[in-house]
Amino acid sequence: MGRELQKRKNRSSRAKVKMPGNRPKKALNPRGNDLIAKAWDKKQTMSQNYSRFGLVAKLGTTAGGVSKKPGQAPKNPLAYKSADQGMLKVREVKVERDADGKIVRIIRDENPLNDPLNALDSDGEDGENPFAPMEDDGEEWGGIDGPQSEVVRQLEAEANRPVEKKVRHQSEREKEFLQRLVDKHGDDVDAMVRDMKLNPMQQTRGDLSRRLKKAGYKI
Repeated sequence: MGRELQKRKNRSSRAKVKMPGNRPKKALNPRGNDLIAKAWDKKQTMSQNYSRFGLVAKLGTTAGGVSKKPGQAPKNPLAYKSADQGMLKVREVKVERDADGKIVRIIRDENPLNDPLNALDSDGEDGENPFAPMEDDGEEWGGIDGPQSEVVRQLEAEANRPVEKKVRHQSEREKEFLQRLVDKHGDDVDAMVRDMKLNPMQQTRGDLSRRLKKAGYKI
């Protein structure tokens, strides 16, 4: 009976639920950049290595896995801060009175919630839009200010290194391919394009013209 039940389980279309094992995770081996790979410490996590290099491992906020001190809460510079810090306080306000001493208007605080974006109004002090794109003054970015790690300096030096343009040389097979087309069709590039036997990859007119000019043929 037990054997029949086992056979029925094996034939069932329901996926088997496998619990994850306790195998240790494989150490991350960076292969993107030689400078980072040489300075990488496999005993540290990716975030710890990037912090040691002075780089950012994630553009967004971290969801967890970062060691924090007890009682330390993440600080958000754009978060609203309560004006009374969670406690009701009696505050003095400015008022306007008429000739009889009656209050006619209360001058309220323009930013009671201590909103850091309150100063960014639709119109600035000079009537300009603060969200308008800034004009380019022609100055180039000079890199990250402040002390830099050796890895960052090497990465910046590698990024600022001029790139040498590699000249592409035609292979012997390509030269033979062009020679067969020229021997059969002469300077008729349109006929070369339509030739299914000598041009099986259906190279376009512009592509064949560039290849022929590079090879020295006058088309």
